[in-house]
Amino acid sequence: MKAVFYLGITGIILYEIAKVYFIMPMPGSQQMNSIDLAYFLHSWRWTFRGLFWIMIVAGAFSVFSGKTKWAPLVSILLATAVTYAANYQMAADTMFYQPNEVILYNASLNKVGNDRLVIGTEANGDPKAYPIQYIGYHHQVQDVIGGKPVIVTYCTVCRTGRVFEPVVNGKKETFRLVGMDHFNAMFEDATTGSWWRQANGEAIAGPLKGHFLPELASTQTTLAQWVKMHPDSKIMQPDPVYQAKYDSMSRYESGKGKSELTRTDTVSWKEKSWVVGIKAGEKSKAFDWNRLKKERIVNDQVGAVAVALVIAADNRSFFAFDRERTDNALQIRNDTLFTDHASYNLLGKRISGSGKDLKRINAYQEFWHSWRTFHPGTKQY
Repeated sequence: MKAVFYLGITGIILYEIAKVYFIMPMPGSQQMNSIDLAYFLHSWRWTFRGLFWIMIVAGAFSVFSGKTKWAPLVSILLATAVTYAANYQMAADTMFYQPNEVILYNASLNKVGNDRLVIGTEANGDPKAYPIQYIGYHHQVQDVIGGKPVIVTYCTVCRTGRVFEPVVNGKKETFRLVGMDHFNAMFEDATTGSWWRQANGEAIAGPLKGHFLPELASTQTTLAQWVKMHPDSKIMQPDPVYQAKYDSMSRYESGKGKSELTRTDTVSWKEKSWVVGIKAGEKSKAFDWNRLKKERIVNDQVGAVAVALVIAADNRSFFAFDRERTDNALQIRNDTLFTDHASYNLLGKRISGSGKDLKRINAYQEFWHSWRTFHPGTKQY
């Protein structure tokens, strides 16, 4: 029975480590295609734990009846410590908490610096902005915009934000941060326990595998640029409980973070270089951030779709458009877009000339390693 006891100790320690290893950024873990194994270990967690602890209890009388009692006692303490650490200290949703309250002010009461980057979105005439400094820590913020429930997400290790409707099979769903897959934040829904990828809203494990969350249009800009375009916007304010966490994020958005996971490569097309990614149908393309800042506007093709990618005069806010409604390439002067026949603002609204407004499309700033991983057939501009 001594062997059973120590097999149980070894089993529970290895199990708890493995359950965390495959969904957290540990050496080698995020380079593996191991999500199915990770989900299996998670789904059967009570079975594994029950089996190993039964073995420990079954062998306890035998090992403690011997002369040396410190070895089994240390073993149990070690197993307990590993279990606690794996499920509390190293669990994603106990490392990154949700705000107690989503505080939103209009521009006249706003306390967020105008130079801060935000993920801006709008629904039914209700614009809102969420500073990356805050949502980067929380990873997800659940809110209501224009009567529509939304989940505003951000993954700092991928450097990218998305806004989704948390609606699954026609019902509003709640999510918790469960870990990551290939360095991308991953959420678990409360109803089915399926795991959803932040980069595209896809369920990648569980009963709903293959389903997608509906995505909303969103834009990454400076707060000043967003408010200029949406003067009636509400702006997310800091939750005082997490001020220290926000302060630790203050250098991240400018690319000056020191963490190996969130640092920036200033040279183009390195793992942590910034790109702007655009997806059109099944095709995708990545645009080098350094080149975009030099050229300010890129007229190109993503698959069969003619696109224009523009960076504002602040060199930080960017916008993308489908050029199907224009008969030639777009040009930019200051923050005004031009064709031969019309001019437009950065929202794509026509301000002079003839024709329809430009059609906005989603574009995402992202680390090159992330965009390449989740768009394996991507082209490079």
